[in-house]
Amino acid sequence: MSENLARLLGIMARLRDPDGGCPWDLEQDFASIAPHTIEEAYEVADAIQSGDMMAVKDELGDLLFQTVFYAQMGKERGLFDFDAIAGHIADKMIRRHPHVFGEVSVATADDQTRHWEELKAKERAEKAAASGLPPSALDGITPGLPALTRATKLQKRAARVGFDWTRAEEILDKIEEEIGELRAEIKAQKQAPERVQDELGDLFFALVNLARRLEIDPETALRGTNAKFDRRFRQVEAALAAQSRTPQDASLDEMEALWVEAKKSERQTA
Repeated sequence: MSENLARLLGIMARLRDPDGGCPWDLEQDFASIAPHTIEEAYEVADAIQSGDMMAVKDELGDLLFQTVFYAQMGKERGLFDFDAIAGHIADKMIRRHPHVFGEVSVATADDQTRHWEELKAKERAEKAAASGLPPSALDGITPGLPALTRATKLQKRAARVGFDWTRAEEILDKIEEEIGELRAEIKAQKQAPERVQDELGDLFFALVNLARRLEIDPETALRGTNAKFDRRFRQVEAALAAQSRTPQDASLDEMEALWVEAKKSERQTA
């Protein structure tokens, strides 16, 4: 074990020591830490997107600390420790890479992806058999994933057994159909919010399917659009501030005109 890793594990143990440890750290459990882990993972993704590698290093440290936190809590309960976690993932990686650590021959990255999925499918089938439940192509997809990410995984898994459109045009037709159904629910004489929500969800799901067919990660696409909206709206605010005004002082038409100018400015500097 490296000196720094041993030091980090020691710090975590000290923070969780009932005799003089940190009160906040001592109060935490697996459930209370989980939201922080999700947040740290997103911060890693944000740092990567920014291209700031020093920020990536910093955020990866924060994410590693989450694993160390779980390891310490597992150790306290006699369940597992950091070494057991590392050993488990090492065994799994060796098992899933027989072309590197065994006798299997894999020629291309696509071949490796197919082989990887076959191994994972075998593991899922073994788990299902052990539980006594019938296996499903959708087994193992975590319900707690972000909705766009989970939709993508559900669709990919269904596609492997043939439940999939083959052309983007077919999905565009489905999107138009879903938009029509959403319009109908919105215009309904007795509008039912739950039905509007259901149709909106169907539209999102179809859009995710289109992104998958076009080999675009929908989460990444939406994150990019969020960043673009943030950037352009700040330009609108700055333009209004130059006139000693705020968005509250401007009409929608005025802000839309400034928005168009912000878009033009971005295109000229791109």
